Amino acid sequence: VQREEKQLEASLDALLSQVADLKNSLGSFIYKLENEYDRLTWPSVLDSFALLSGQLNTLNKVLKHEKTPLFRNQVIIPLVLSPDRDEDLMRQTEGRVPVFSHEVVPDHLRTKPDPEVEEQEKQLTTDAARIGADVAQKQIQSLNKMCSNLLEKISKEERESESGGLRPNKQTFNPADTNALVAAVAFGKGLSNWRPSGSSGSGQPGQPGTGTILAGASGLQQVQMTGAPSQQQSILSGVQMAQAGQPGKMPSGIKTNIKSASLHPYQR
Repeated sequence: VQREEKQLEASLDALLSQVADLKNSLGSFIYKLENEYDRLTWPSVLDSFALLSGQLNTLNKVLKHEKTPLFRNQVIIPLVLSPDRDEDLMRQTEGRVPVFSHEVVPDHLRTKPDPEVEEQEKQLTTDAARIGADVAQKQIQSLNKMCSNLLEKISKEERESESGGLRPNKQTFNPADTNALVAAVAFGKGLSNWRPSGSSGSGQPGQPGTGTILAGASGLQQVQMTGAPSQQQSILSGVQMAQAGQPGKMPSGIKTNIKSASLHPYQR
């Protein structure tokens, strides 16, 4: 009997140690979530989950160990019930259970679920017993098929995403043409100083000469002012006088004359 009691005490001490470590890890993780959420990273969360998972596995190993007695066979009987505040109980439960009274004992020493939960469990058991073996087998096969199709789709999406990430993006432009266009627009690189044939060389490079303006003016007169020789002579005289004062620029008087002439394009 003494050997069994010592073994039970050693198992309880090991179990309490594992539960305390798990409790500390849970408290630390909850503190991070509540107070350090702004700088919390996903690798840190994964590390916390891995620590909790390892501690739970260790706790299960302790419970399943061959030297650990079956705690379900142990019966706990309250020896003293008092409505007064118990400081030792407060310290051991970290302030969660201040008294050990008739109201607290049924909740903390319960070996069965609540009556409502027990009733729901019985209802589920009854519903499961009504289903025949053939119907249950068909439902199992249908569920397995749905899960297999879902897993296949997920695996296909993962493979396509991985292959898409490894495959280089197809280039849709030519860098040489882009650089040449930017250089031409910004610095004029590659642009030729071209002037139409028949223009006089008296003007500055890149600017139209007097002959060009006269040729353009005569072209406008031939299109818009056919049949008005007096107006043609006034416009030409205005062009020649403006060229004598400002070579290479179109005077504002020409625009006025052209506008007044274009009011009656079919004047006879």
